[in-house]
Amino acid sequence: MADQTHVLFVEDDDVIREATQLALERDGFVVTAMPDGLSGLEAFRANRPDIALLDVMVPGLDGVSLCRRIRDESTVPVIMLSARADAIDVVLGLEAGADDYVTKPFDGAVLVARIRAVLRRFGHAGGADRAGEAAAAATGAVLAFGELEIDTEGMEVRRAGQPVALTPTEMRLLLEFSSAPGTVLSRDKLLERVWDYGWGGDTRVVDVHVQRLRTKIGQDRIETVRGFGYKLKA
Repeated sequence: MADQTHVLFVEDDDVIREATQLALERDGFVVTAMPDGLSGLEAFRANRPDIALLDVMVPGLDGVSLCRRIRDESTVPVIMLSARADAIDVVLGLEAGADDYVTKPFDGAVLVARIRAVLRRFGHAGGADRAGEAAAAATGAVLAFGELEIDTEGMEVRRAGQPVALTPTEMRLLLEFSSAPGTVLSRDKLLERVWDYGWGGDTRVVDVHVQRLRTKIGQDRIETVRGFGYKLKA
């Protein structure tokens, strides 16, 4: 998997950029490293990488804005990198369409593990695909919840007959909910099933993605069960 995976890495700190690039290349990744957001956008359009690692604070075009530009053109997975675990950095990045984030300073092995976890979710790696499992459990049917229709075989969603564009992470999240409608799924369980976090993670990732999903499929379709998690209204 890794020896065929192309990573776009945008980081303005020369030391971090060069050290991280070397570490990723030692793990078999092909890396295109850029020092600012504008060159990063050009590299993205020229190379169409398999995944993008974007530092939040880069010159020219900041990481959050770059993530938005990428998301306007592609559903390629995006991981944001931030020197702070500040809530606003995390939320802005996720709301811009990022799939995950990593706080600096980070251990190289941890970063590689997070990259591989994201790629597994997007089907770039071997092993079981939980989205596929959820779809298989639904026996390939078109599931209907009010005006919401989910084609689990074609991986398409419609609301009131109109197509709904979801990122792969949003689709996986919706498939988890639709595989057990009316059942409360905790944030930790969703982190494990959708984000492949066997060691736990920041539940803000779940909260922001649920909110993004609600804006697309209907605010009242996913219910918050305070103190426990979320459930899809059957």
